[in-house]
Amino acid sequence: MSTSILPLTRRSLADSWHGLLGWTLGMAAVVLLYVPLYSSFSGEDAGFEDVIKSLPDGLASTLGFQDLSSGAGYVQATAYGLLGFALIVIAATLWSSAAIAGDEESGSLELTMAHGVSRVQIMSERSLAVILRLVWLAAVVFILMLILNEPSGVALEPADILAGTVALLGLGILSASFGLAIGAITGRRAFASAAAAGIALFGYVLNSVANQSADLDWLHNLSPYHWAFGNTPLSDGADWGSLGLIYGISALVLVIGGVIFNRRDISA
Repeated sequence: MSTSILPLTRRSLADSWHGLLGWTLGMAAVVLLYVPLYSSFSGEDAGFEDVIKSLPDGLASTLGFQDLSSGAGYVQATAYGLLGFALIVIAATLWSSAAIAGDEESGSLELTMAHGVSRVQIMSERSLAVILRLVWLAAVVFILMLILNEPSGVALEPADILAGTVALLGLGILSASFGLAIGAITGRRAFASAAAAGIALFGYVLNSVANQSADLDWLHNLSPYHWAFGNTPLSDGADWGSLGLIYGISALVLVIGGVIFNRRDISA
């Protein structure tokens, strides 16, 4: 096993392609459902402002629906910031919690190690497999957005679509990094799932609360969700400092998880 290139990564990808196909269809459905609808609702008579005013107080800002009239605001609030975000986080949670903690609970992790595979290799290759699947989902979103961009009337710059997609991917990788690290540290899938979903929920809730009042605006600084979407990347381009923070924290969390995993007694 150790003589081939990335054997654990290739095995993980081969074993999960059926599930990945389902997630691909799900992410594609989100884009195909929401983005084409913009052309039906855009224009002076679209009634977007009336829709927003009809929502309960604070709900529009909580959901990020303040700017549905612009193409960038609409796509970010729907395809990227709501269902797209939810799906990529759920996928990241399931995949990351199963990658190491799931194998340890089932007993297959010890069998893998018995073939002379190091813990560093397990952590790095299983993490890579999860990240590659998330990259694939993000690529599907990016390609479909490019295809639907002009026909739907959202009229986004390709560079801005890429920026928004990289931000979405970053949130998925951030969740996955916590799931992988906590799974490697504890060996418990439930803890890994809670960590992966928890960091995403933490960021979303902080952003929503901060949107309610100018006095709470400082909470945006603590929200990974705001780091990703706060500058509206689909219209204003990438905020590389914020994206660097998301990806940097993800890498750091994985390293910490790997170091502790390398020293932990798996049989305990």
